[in-house]
Amino acid sequence: MTRVIVVDDQALVREGIRTLLQVAGIEVVAEAGDGAEALSAIQEHAPEVVLMDLRMPKRDGLWALEQLREQGSEVPVLVLTTFDDDQLVLQALQAGARGYLLKDVTIERLARAVHALAEGGTLISPSITEGLLRAIRSGSPSAADPEVPLQPLTERETDVLRLVAEGYSNREIAGVLHLAEGTVKNHLSVILQKTGARDRTNAVLRALREGLLG
Repeated sequence: MTRVIVVDDQALVREGIRTLLQVAGIEVVAEAGDGAEALSAIQEHAPEVVLMDLRMPKRDGLWALEQLREQGSEVPVLVLTTFDDDQLVLQALQAGARGYLLKDVTIERLARAVHALAEGGTLISPSITEGLLRAIRSGSPSAADPEVPLQPLTERETDVLRLVAEGYSNREIAGVLHLAEGTVKNHLSVILQKTGARDRTNAVLRALREGLLG
């Protein structure tokens, strides 16, 4: 079973998510009510995925994401929130979130997202891409902007990155493109070098900003 931590300031919401995930065969190993509690729970339980709300009292989700990034943590964080805000989505992804879903999502969609992140995927789905483009074009400052010049991507690298943007895991990308999973990993390594991005999420953000996935 995939092991997750649920971070939300409302106990009733946490309990509801726990119940739904258990039905989907996903184990909730801990809960947290704010960002500080989340960091402690992550350190103690070593989850495969963290479901994180953003707006919480005391330490919020963005603070927790920034702390995890500074610590060099590789635990994938899926933002699960009620706030459909373009700038908030962009800030969360720049801070290291690997996916972003609204709380009105179906349990089937949520379970697929959890499994995708656990397998190394991301979740920048087409439903939020338009909003991301609006936020990027608004000129929002980005701490994640790479300082190296963007190098052109090959057609195959663009195909791989487009599937990353749609939330596919490495295994799923390999299946769609009829490649070995190791070949997909090699393509992603080159993509990170060419985009100057620290991870696949920020590679997608830069590709969107440069119009490479249009």
